[in-house]
Amino acid sequence: MFTHYQSLYFAHWLTLAGRIESQISRAIASARVDMNPHQVEAACFALKSPLARGVLLADEVGLGKTIEASLVMAQKWAEKKRHILLVAPASLRKQWSQELADKFELPSIILDANVAREQKKRGKPNPFSQNDQIVICSYEFVARQKALVGEVRWHLVVFDEAHKLRNIYKSAGKRAKDVVEATKHAEAKVLLSATPLQNNLMELYGLSQVIDEHFFGDEKTFRILYGSADKKRLADLKERIKPLCHRTLRKQVQQEGGIKFTNRYSLTQDFTPTEEEWDLYQKLSDYLAQPNNQAFNHKAKDLVAVGVRKILASSSFAVADTLGGMIKRLEEKKLLEEDVLTDLEEVDDWADTFKEEDGDDAQGVVDGLEMNSSALALEIDDLKKYQLLARKITKNAKGEALVRVLEKAFAMTEALGGKRKAVIFTESCRTQQYIKNLLEESAYKGRIVLLNGSNNDSDSVATYNAWRVANAGTARISGSKAADMKAALVSKFKSDEADILISTEAGGEGINLQFCSLLINYDLPWNPQKVEQRIGRVHRYGQTHDVVVVNFVNRKNPADERVFLLLNEKLKLFEGVFGASDEILGAIESNIDIEKRIYDIYKKCRTDEEINYAFNQLQQDVDGVLAVKEENARQTLLNNFDRDVVASLKSRRDNSQDFLDEYQHVLLDLAKAELSGASFRRNHFEWDGNRYDLSWDQAEKNASDFFRLQSTEHLLAWDLLHKAKARQPLPKAKLEFSYQQLEGHYTALKPYIGQSGILQLVKLTFKFAGTLEEHLLVLAVTDSGALLAQDDAAHLLRIPAQVKALNIPIDDAPLQPVFAAALETAQAQTTEQLTVYFEQESTKLERWAEDRRQALKMTLDSLDEDIKALKKAARQLESLTDKLAAKKQLKQKERERDEAFVEYNQSKQRIEQQEDELLDEIYAKLETTHESEVLFTIRWTLNH
Repeated sequence: MFTHYQSLYFAHWLTLAGRIESQISRAIASARVDMNPHQVEAACFALKSPLARGVLLADEVGLGKTIEASLVMAQKWAEKKRHILLVAPASLRKQWSQELADKFELPSIILDANVAREQKKRGKPNPFSQNDQIVICSYEFVARQKALVGEVRWHLVVFDEAHKLRNIYKSAGKRAKDVVEATKHAEAKVLLSATPLQNNLMELYGLSQVIDEHFFGDEKTFRILYGSADKKRLADLKERIKPLCHRTLRKQVQQEGGIKFTNRYSLTQDFTPTEEEWDLYQKLSDYLAQPNNQAFNHKAKDLVAVGVRKILASSSFAVADTLGGMIKRLEEKKLLEEDVLTDLEEVDDWADTFKEEDGDDAQGVVDGLEMNSSALALEIDDLKKYQLLARKITKNAKGEALVRVLEKAFAMTEALGGKRKAVIFTESCRTQQYIKNLLEESAYKGRIVLLNGSNNDSDSVATYNAWRVANAGTARISGSKAADMKAALVSKFKSDEADILISTEAGGEGINLQFCSLLINYDLPWNPQKVEQRIGRVHRYGQTHDVVVVNFVNRKNPADERVFLLLNEKLKLFEGVFGASDEILGAIESNIDIEKRIYDIYKKCRTDEEINYAFNQLQQDVDGVLAVKEENARQTLLNNFDRDVVASLKSRRDNSQDFLDEYQHVLLDLAKAELSGASFRRNHFEWDGNRYDLSWDQAEKNASDFFRLQSTEHLLAWDLLHKAKARQPLPKAKLEFSYQQLEGHYTALKPYIGQSGILQLVKLTFKFAGTLEEHLLVLAVTDSGALLAQDDAAHLLRIPAQVKALNIPIDDAPLQPVFAAALETAQAQTTEQLTVYFEQESTKLERWAEDRRQALKMTLDSLDEDIKALKKAARQLESLTDKLAAKKQLKQKERERDEAFVEYNQSKQRIEQQEDELLDEIYAKLETTHESEVLFTIRWTLNH
């Protein structure tokens, strides 16, 4: 159907480096995501100018900032700019890694102290220097390793939850300063935060300094200019930050029709522990609260204690096994460290909060054990008593409460239109097994799926093996056992074979369960973000039903009850519209470490009065943080940029969909050109016994291969593309196009049926500011001298054709003026775009220099005011002595003013010189070169 010439055209068209909008649409076409126009808009904003140092993407929660940032990373990856650093809270690192792999096929490495040591052992002195994978690490780790981070010339740095850096301008923000210092030479930065402004506009100044130190002047000037609520000043600030900040609201996306948001409802189940359970709780709590315990490595005491407390709140069965491991380790003459918490998979996430820095004495071996052997022996005896108490407990009140509430919750979910499916979250692997055993004694035997960090139980292995057999030879099998195990278990839960998924925190990372609308928090995390992440597994865009969230409240434990009240009533996590807790979570996260505060209450408070007092204090602190300051300024600045957002999003959706349709059509034409013997349909084809779909959702539905040019260059599509490009340069030839074989119509070409001429495909490349802008020029004229429009000439190459014998030589002289005109047009377009880039940077630098000059001028003005005040005061003095003293003081102030004036002029010159130097750098970046390459020249005939 198509020739090698057309195949070469398709291959270059599919990989053209050009308009950002097209590049982003290509990334979406190759990703396993739904296209949402606000995400395309945000990614295009982040990539709009090669001169910009970075942007702040501040879409409201639930709108997919992860997708937006991933699109930017995918684009940089496609440009071979692969030194990419992603900085995120420790608890989100694995989720990011999973998202990049699953949706965009971007490889990553999570760097922490252990992984870094392993990398160095393998001969990599700087583990941050990775050429073949994105580096993901926590803020804390970047700050600690700032020297090594700073050695890498990053092409892109992404900061998730970037409001953590907003106080960089303050003297107390050392960690933020270290992080920013380590990444200051990055080519571009993308900051992600739904809540960039919590308290005042100075936080916006702080975030601007993370991105570009030349965006605003100094702190003092910013405070004077924008510290008040003056409407003119705020309007000026809003105009200034347009190139820096991008924000879309949920209501705008709803109006556009992109995402339907559903509600969440709360269902609370009380329970009262048995006397045996309460006795165990009190005794073990008292032991953990003792300040002089001998059993713990002091560096890890808080970390181990918080883990044991979480296990204690989970189930007596988990406690018994954990105590057994603790006793065994102590009897082996080793101190207790986090490795005794094998029941909890997310211990690493707590290390930054609860564990002191590693040191030479943190090896776990007890050096001074003999000195305290008698005290330690008493502790071991106590732990054995607690273990015996735990083993005697055969029933847990919370487990019995789960059985009671489950049917009630199913009924509520079904009444809201949802399916009879529930995901139950626990923090304990042993409790997970207890819940499974308990529910199988009811009506759920054989209807339960377990999901955790290892899944080595026999049921999970059997499910995995059956899934592999059922999906053999399909693209659903990734080759990663961990990923495939998770896919197999989620697939079983989604099927009619299962009603309940019991998941640990690690098991639940990176999974989407929109088909389920009932979530049960068997154990309730203290970290509000962790709670929101759990609920986000089911309550996310794509969820079509209202979600029910079930929580348990221990009415005998006032601390447990107050934790629930804080999360429910104050932070509003369990009810309302999806993402309603966004402003609250963003505000408290940067001001209060709620998880640590709650642990301190459990650790220090023994009486009900002490517990209530401490929680009252915590609640007051939360109230203080949530008090909205400068709300009008925040709304004015970030929520309205004088644009019709809904109309813009609708236009973006239409344009992106048009490009996506054309992209898939050209990709399919490439396959038609290269795969003889394949069977083609409108949106898929079959070849060599496999089915290939052009859209990811159809590929998943049909268990087929997803035919696309993904980030990692492998599989069939890339093979065909490389094969086509390897043939160039192609010799001159004659092509006969058959209009009647065209699927569809190109009306503008009908007048050329029966005519012939010459056609040339030229690749034109502009280089500037470290970027490439490519154009494919399809130049065509008829033998009578009529010029075909560029689009019409390109459409000619989309018509099925055959190569025929070239009987006469091709004279391409008639195309030379056509090329010259096309080159002039392309140059003019590029110059126009570069002018926009330059004006934006030039305006920014002018405002920055003006800020700096204004700061100096304010110092002079202040001295002038002081001199006026001194003169006025001197005139009112009566004694000669006082007048002489005042005159002396006045002369001193005038000398200060004169010195300041000299300093003002010198500094003004330095600022202007620096501005000129920065502008020279911009000029140098915008120097443009171009080159052209003729890919082929043909004679053409368009037959009927």
